Amino acid sequence: MGTQNPSAPPRAQSAADRNPTRPRHRTGGVIHENTRHTTRFVVIGNHLTQHAELSLLAIGLGCHIQSLPAGAPVDIKSLTARFAEGPTRIAAALRELEAHGYLRRERHRTATGRIVTRTISCNQPGRRRQPADTGCPDPQPRPPAKRPPQPPRPRPRKALPAVPRPAFPAATLLRQATDLLTGLRRHDPRLLLSAADTEHLAPGVATWLEREATPAAVRLALTADLPDEPLTRPAALLAHRLTAALPAVPPCRPSAAPPPVRHPLRNCDGCDHAFRGPATETRCRDCRTSEATRPNC
Repeated sequence: MGTQNPSAPPRAQSAADRNPTRPRHRTGGVIHENTRHTTRFVVIGNHLTQHAELSLLAIGLGCHIQSLPAGAPVDIKSLTARFAEGPTRIAAALRELEAHGYLRRERHRTATGRIVTRTISCNQPGRRRQPADTGCPDPQPRPPAKRPPQPPRPRPRKALPAVPRPAFPAATLLRQATDLLTGLRRHDPRLLLSAADTEHLAPGVATWLEREATPAAVRLALTADLPDEPLTRPAALLAHRLTAALPAVPPCRPSAAPPPVRHPLRNCDGCDHAFRGPATETRCRDCRTSEATRPNC
């Protein structure tokens, strides 16, 4: 047997062994129990594992990607099949890693001319190599999306000019005015009026009729000397004519005397001749005159 060195400690002394009054560990915080790796390990910098801006999912996904062998699939579909997180969260974590330089994507053209996208994992984002010539054209910025053409907004319909109102809007008078307006299309097809336009113009025509204008005169005033060009708003033109050419109120006429009373024929009691007179008269005028001039005996 070899000679033992009685002064050599059986194992390395820790700070707690050298100072028995010092506690072996703190009351809180992590305690590392490390074992040296000899196989199946990867070196990852604290700048990734302790990154101040990356989310926990992005840090874990970055560590997983750096531990994968070259050629392993790291697309969203493959990562979603591997982990419980959904594609939305994994895609967001990949964008975080790409924004901080831990991932980059390069397009390469294969021997067959097909363009593929390769994902490159960087364990030192600040020391990026010069990108190799992949034979692919540089990606062009995507043009801003064009907004679809908006349909033209219909302009609000301008209100029609006001028309005169009759003093006594009788239903028969308004009905006659409506019939006159709906018949204007027979004289000029451009005067085809809608129901709303007809309802608006009817009181104006009724006012003309109330002022003793004949339907023929009203129709002539509305259809005479129309312009040759197309009428964009025929109802507005008719409303203007009904107002501008409105006839004056007819003068008041004295009421005519009642016709004389015509009495029925009856026979005279004196001469039996027929005469006209009230029922109280029994003799004709000649018999009444002769009786009045006859001397009293």
